[in-house]
Amino acid sequence: MSNAVEINHLGVDFASLHAVQDVTLRVDYGDVVTLLGPNGAGKTTVVETLLGFRAPTSGTVRLGGLDPLRDHREVVARTGALLQRGGVWFPMTPTQVLELTASYYDAPRDPKELLVQLDLQRCARTPWRRLSGGEQQRTLLALALLGRPRVLVLDEPTTAVDPEGRQVIRDIVRAERERGCALLITTHELNEAELLADRLVIMSGGHVVVQGTLNELAGRPEMIVETSEPVDPSALAALLGCGVVQDGPRRLRCDIASSPERLAVVTSYLSSAGASMVSLRTHASLEERYLELIAEERKSVAT
Repeated sequence: MSNAVEINHLGVDFASLHAVQDVTLRVDYGDVVTLLGPNGAGKTTVVETLLGFRAPTSGTVRLGGLDPLRDHREVVARTGALLQRGGVWFPMTPTQVLELTASYYDAPRDPKELLVQLDLQRCARTPWRRLSGGEQQRTLLALALLGRPRVLVLDEPTTAVDPEGRQVIRDIVRAERERGCALLITTHELNEAELLADRLVIMSGGHVVVQGTLNELAGRPEMIVETSEPVDPSALAALLGCGVVQDGPRRLRCDIASSPERLAVVTSYLSSAGASMVSLRTHASLEERYLELIAEERKSVAT
């Protein structure tokens, strides 16, 4: 059986600009893969090519084994998409656009059910132009779900969405994964990626920097200590016998795995320095690793 999404050595050029370079990734059915990266990384270009809106310059893309250009009609029927460049005719309400779009499918989901699931009942008869950004985004997600897709491609799904709406979208993503749907999500929201993704793909400058699970991307074990007061990292480094850097006014990153003995050394040192431990982590957060990886990538390109 084919993977839900297969992208192999994809390249996309706009004249002399290499927007996407040698990108390879896959998404299995029942998986959530999140595509992360700064503006201009190439995330949206990958999505648009995957959906058949752009032709690859090199490499291949497949959705359920189908070519998005050659088999465009069938790909559209199997795939739900929420794109940044989406919209609805201004006078239409969520109810009207869902009912109209449902008429295009042989066995659509019930529009009323989706209005409830995405918490759109209160604005179901409000014209599009009067909806908030979050309400518009949730309506577009409802449209993506109408055809019972095997694959969902969501480009920045939580943009302009309030905290309550974000929780609704998270619940939808989890429910679709349980249904066996494959989900490819692009986002700037590192917290959302950390909460939802089975695997992450980090892009920069049009190519993949790294990909893997959260654990695989977490990096080597270390002790990240938040302190109540600033302390001297060199003194702690001497006691632990490892590198210790100050990563913020009250944060120390110790290049060594945590253990009860080492924790006792840190606690004792902080006490002698008139400080205490506020928190301890044994791996960098996704945000810390993301920023490190992007910085390393930009440095390597500059040199």
